[in-house]
Amino acid sequence: MKKKWIALTLFSITAIFLAGCDNPLLIFDPKGPQARTLSSTILFSMAMMAGILFVVYVLYTVVLVKYRASKLNDDYEPPHEEGNKWLEIIWTAIPVILVVVLSFVTVSSTSTVEQKSVAYADQKPVVIYASSSNWKWHFSYPEEGIETVNYVNFPANRPIEFRLYSYGPITSFWIPQLAGQKYAMSDMVTKIHMSADVPGSFMGKNSNFSGKGFAQMEFEAQALSDADYKEWVADVKATAPKLTEDEFDNLLKAEQVGRKTYSSNHLEFRPAPEMDHGGHHHGGSTSTGDKDKGHEDMDMDMDHDAH
Repeated sequence: MKKKWIALTLFSITAIFLAGCDNPLLIFDPKGPQARTLSSTILFSMAMMAGILFVVYVLYTVVLVKYRASKLNDDYEPPHEEGNKWLEIIWTAIPVILVVVLSFVTVSSTSTVEQKSVAYADQKPVVIYASSSNWKWHFSYPEEGIETVNYVNFPANRPIEFRLYSYGPITSFWIPQLAGQKYAMSDMVTKIHMSADVPGSFMGKNSNFSGKGFAQMEFEAQALSDADYKEWVADVKATAPKLTEDEFDNLLKAEQVGRKTYSSNHLEFRPAPEMDHGGHHHGGSTSTGDKDKGHEDMDMDMDHDAH
């Protein structure tokens, strides 16, 4: 009995501490169409599960009360009752219906968030490459020709297409208030679509454990007005230093760095692993075979260190 109360106390304390975590609750404060779809799906699923639990607990209480032990004679025999085929059909059909409904909602919402939002269907998406390394995020803007580290700016009320990959272990790119999470892997590019309906600052993070620096692998995602975004890009091009290949290699080797801004991006000399550069071509410069091998070895070392 004492062990039971100790376990219950530990469970209660854990629940109280977890209740103070704000990050999971951000999914219920969506600021974009993809995030709203996911939030609605989660709330719908929770409501269905709560309804199922309510019915189960009511039936459980009824059974306990109706068939509780009573002071009857020792030779009492309860009346014989045959099975009811309609009851059996009902309690078989209801779970099947629930599974079908939840499956349809899940598949439909997943398909919706994987595409550009219909609210911005007439606009060209802003493409941003988001690559991870131990333990930081690199954001490359191919159209603007700039790059940032550990923060990303983009225009509000525009479709944004992030193209994800990794220079080390698998990570998961997640901005809870704007979209769901998606893996970033080496040797391939995955895509995630999102939009911010209002300007603001949003927390982004790696939601997949990837080593000792995982807890600090967060970044700020800032949605700006169209005018402010253009002004920021122009300022970066005018004042930020260019990103050289040596500087980028040093960034990959560094475990953690602060925010950085460059007036060029690493895609110029280290393309993303897609199309002709997909598969095992990722990680090496195209200038010499030795440099290719050196970069691949560096990626393997980083992956080994992370684990």
